[in-house]
This record gives sequence, structure tokens and C-alpha cells, in this order.
Amino acid sequence: MSIGLQAYWEQFSGLKDRLAGYINIIANGLEAFDADIINLGLIDTPETAFESGNKFKAEDVDILFLYVSTYALSSTVLPVVKKAKVPVIVLNLSPEASIDYKTFNKLEDRTKMTGEWLAYCSACSVPEIANVFNRCKIPFFQITGMLHNDPHVWKEIEEWVEAARVAKIMYYNRLGIMGNYYGGMMDIYTDLTLQAATFGGHMEVLEIDELSHLCTTVTNRETELKLQEIHNLFDVQADCAEDELNRAAVTAVALDKLVAKYNLGSLAYYHKGTGNEANENTATSVILGNSILTGKHIPVAGEYEIKNAQAMKIMDSFGAGGSFTEYYAMDFNDDVVLMGHDGPCHPQIAEGKIKVKPLKVYHGKVGN
Repeated sequence: MSIGLQAYWEQFSGLKDRLAGYINIIANGLEAFDADIINLGLIDTPETAFESGNKFKAEDVDILFLYVSTYALSSTVLPVVKKAKVPVIVLNLSPEASIDYKTFNKLEDRTKMTGEWLAYCSACSVPEIANVFNRCKIPFFQITGMLHNDPHVWKEIEEWVEAARVAKIMYYNRLGIMGNYYGGMMDIYTDLTLQAATFGGHMEVLEIDELSHLCTTVTNRETELKLQEIHNLFDVQADCAEDELNRAAVTAVALDKLVAKYNLGSLAYYHKGTGNEANENTATSVILGNSILTGKHIPVAGEYEIKNAQAMKIMDSFGAGGSFTEYYAMDFNDDVVLMGHDGPCHPQIAEGKIKVKPLKVYHGKVGN
């Protein structure tokens, strides 16, 4: 959206068309980031502000880019943002680095001089808008720069588009939570209601019993196909027992079925076990399947680490991977911190194929 002042159009010939051209430049730039654009042009009266607010609300927009094209009354902005109730990015962009003062001062018509100045007057009403937003407790962010030849402006705009896209993914994400917290790790305990209030989404409480049951429905053909996928995706070491790989493949197929049944976009899990052989068999064979899911944009976090699963989903939605990991050790010789985990990994962010190795113990964390 862009704002202006209706009173200017009759006074200053060509100003409205000129500003409309700037608006189209911004709209085209946004479309280059694969964003769906609702461009309502110049909003220049309180009446069009109310109409625009209703339109944006009806279109369910995720973010508003407010281009201040020239001086405009804050009353043409407030009804829009109050109705839309989405993040607002104020674009304080000058059409050029500066007014061409020599050409400007040669203008003999002072009305034309004023019209030319108004075309550069984007910063004029930004403080007024900021004042009103602050008093109305409307959060907003600002990008200041030039409309042309200013890469940082478009970099920031692209980042906001990406952020809005990820926020929408999180809002509709279905997070599966299976099992219970790992006892004693108090930092991972979280408030599920607060998670939903912050990110949106839905949390599907799952039972490991259901996953164990799904394991019994897996066919030999499904197992064979999953084994092929495992060998294509991972560097399976020679000392991996065939029966353990088969067990992992069966559980991986069952995980696929569980994800499909509940339309999961992420998963957090942990199961300690109390002697139920079927559940313990399931819980000790999930890592390969969970790693495959993580590489398919369904991140999985062990230890029932819900906050970690949320962070992994955010990072994956940004295209940055996101793997279940923790600090291992410090290497002062190379000035690095070693990180990793024996739980699910992200195949898409590894350098080469991830090695699959057998473990005889879970360093005290059975079922993770």
C-alpha cells in the first residue's frame, strides 16, 4: 500500500502519476520474491483507508508494506493497519539520492517547484505516522533508503517477505508430540499454550502405541523400498547389522504413515519405556526414519524437545536446514565448538552423505 494526499493531485500536475509509477516499482520488486501482491495503489483519503483496510482483511494478507510516497495524513493510514492487524513495514524511500538542486532552482514556476519537492517528500510524514502507531501501540518497522540503486533496501524487503512466509508456515503447522519429556532436563519443559499463542499452529498429541501398531502393518515391499531410500540417502557403514537396518526401515515406513495420517509438519518425541517390548522396539529404531523426515521438511526433535522442533521448522522453512543438535566440546586449537547428536539429523545440510553407524548404548538415554 502507498499513501498520499488527495488535495495535491489537482494542484500539482503529473504528481499522482509519478508517485503511482514509484508504487509499481515496489510492487514489481515484491513480486520478484515470489510474493502474492495486493496492490491497492494510492490511499489518499480516510474513506479509501477504511475500504483498503477491509480489502486487506478480506484477502488475509500476512504483512503490510507501507510506502510513504509523499506527505500524507496519518488518518489515511491508521484505519488500514488497525483493520489488517498484521506486521507493518514502513518504506521511507527517496526516489533518488537527492533532489537535483540545480535543475530544481532553475524552475521559474514555484508551483512546479513545490510539486517536484513533494515527489521527494517521503520522509516528511514518517515521524507523524510513527507517533500515531506508538500511541496506538501498533508495532512497526522501518526501512530507510533509496527507491533505486540501493541494494540494502531490497535485501531488507526480501528478508521481511521471507519472514512473513515462514510465519504463515508456522501458523498452519501441525506439530506432533509423542511420548513425554526426558526426566530432569528442565530447560526443555515448555508451555504448549504459549507456543500456540506465539507461533499459531496445532499440536497433535500422539501415542507411541499407535506408531508401534503401524509397524505391524508395514509390508515387505514397503520395507524393501525404504531400505533402498536409506542406502541412497545415507552412507551405511559395513558394520551395520542387516536386521537392525530392516527394523529401522519398518519403523521409517510406519513414521511416514503416522505423518500422513495426521498431516504433520514437525514432530517432537521421547519414550523411555517400561518393559513394553513393542514400544521399546519402536523407540529404539526411529532415528533413520526421523532423519529422512527431517530432510523432507518435516523436522523431528528427540528428547520431546518441542522448542527445538519449532526452531528446526523455522530454520527449515527459511531453507537453512535445522538439525537436532547440541554442544559437544570446545576445540581451542582450531577455535571451534563441536556440535552434534546421536538423534535425527538433516541430510540436506551435511557435507556429503551422512554416515550411519551402529551404537551399542544410548549413553544412558534409552528410547531417544
